[in-house]
Amino acid sequence: MSHPLKTATSTSTSFADNDALAETVRAIVADVRTRGDAAVRELSTRFDKWEPTSFRLDEAQVQEIIASLPQQVVDDITTVQANVRRFAEAQRASMTDIEVETEPGVFLGHRHLPIAAVGAYIPGGRYPLTASAHMTIITAKVAGVPRVVACTPPIRGEIPAATIAAMHFAGADEIHVLGGVQAVAAMAVGTESIARVDMLAGPGNAYVAEAKRQLFGEVGIDLFAGPTEVLIVADEAADPFVVAVDLLSQAEHGPDSPAVLITTSDDLGRQVMAHVEEILPGMPTGDIAGPAWRDHGQVIVADDLDEAYRIADDFAFEHVQILTAEPRLALEKMHAYGALFLGEGTCVSYGDKVIGTNHVLPTRGAARYTGGLWVGKYLRTVTYQEVRDEAASARLGTLCGRAARVELFEGHARSGDVRAAKYADAPLPWSEHFQTTSA
Repeated sequence: MSHPLKTATSTSTSFADNDALAETVRAIVADVRTRGDAAVRELSTRFDKWEPTSFRLDEAQVQEIIASLPQQVVDDITTVQANVRRFAEAQRASMTDIEVETEPGVFLGHRHLPIAAVGAYIPGGRYPLTASAHMTIITAKVAGVPRVVACTPPIRGEIPAATIAAMHFAGADEIHVLGGVQAVAAMAVGTESIARVDMLAGPGNAYVAEAKRQLFGEVGIDLFAGPTEVLIVADEAADPFVVAVDLLSQAEHGPDSPAVLITTSDDLGRQVMAHVEEILPGMPTGDIAGPAWRDHGQVIVADDLDEAYRIADDFAFEHVQILTAEPRLALEKMHAYGALFLGEGTCVSYGDKVIGTNHVLPTRGAARYTGGLWVGKYLRTVTYQEVRDEAASARLGTLCGRAARVELFEGHARSGDVRAAKYADAPLPWSEHFQTTSA
């Protein structure tokens, strides 16, 4: 039986359990819906103290912002984006259109069609999250989305230059320096200056997440986002210092970010806890990672790896890191996770920032029923049908007539009847006007 060395003192809140927050978001969305750009401008001034002549940057402004950046920053952005684009293109190539002849003369197929317009929200606030531009915009463009509107907030009254560069290089068609619920609402419902989109993508704070939740249905969304989660499965072969560093690397996302270790070694678990306490005081983001570890950190000792993997699946966390002697076994053993990171040479931070897989991933147990953002999220798989053979249509018509009448759908049945009559001279007792081909 497993036993805990450290338990969480608090649990992450569920979606939209804050009535005041939900009502604030509802009021902002309604205001933007009613007053459009005027509401957006007032809200931006109120929340971000940001009131430029235009929230949208023109090409000259974008190029001036990019020119202000060190060349190394630009080079790193383009290198990372090449990794993201390469993997996204491989994903797209795996999705093929099909057409099959299911019986003589009956052809069925599907096609993958891109969404027409996507709104990408790139969060700012505490950090300039350039990586979110890579993940949301590049993936959409590789999917073939013709129009991507990208919004990011100012940071302390300044335009986040690196984020703007990332949005531009990723292929955004419109770049707006605009943040918060007002940005999400403007993209979703449309204003005088921002035409509405069909889907929203990208992470954000609790207000942005709630705005996406409320707007879902009117537009599509990528995921319902919650606090970043990390879970590490480690055996006695793991380096406890590396485990501690990797746990804290994700705890710094927010004070409500869970960081969990499941290990088969009681000794390793205790060493990891000691290392965490040693590292935190000197960690620049310790004021965030510390409360996350204190309130949401857990260390669980399992009897063996099979039990460890079962416990990990119960958590169904966003990021699962495997630091064991045979990490690829997790591919067979585990089933509920947003993304797996296999072996000591791989860390969750690679996935967040540079390696090329998408970092927009399911949280709060959603990994039990969905994966993360990928090219397929921006595509609609639509079907088509064509019956070219008259005899086949007559057979289907007869079958349709019987099947529909079982369900008391007479109109459906008659659509089948009329084809059976036209193509196979079947009787049509409910009409005196239709002439069969033999009449």
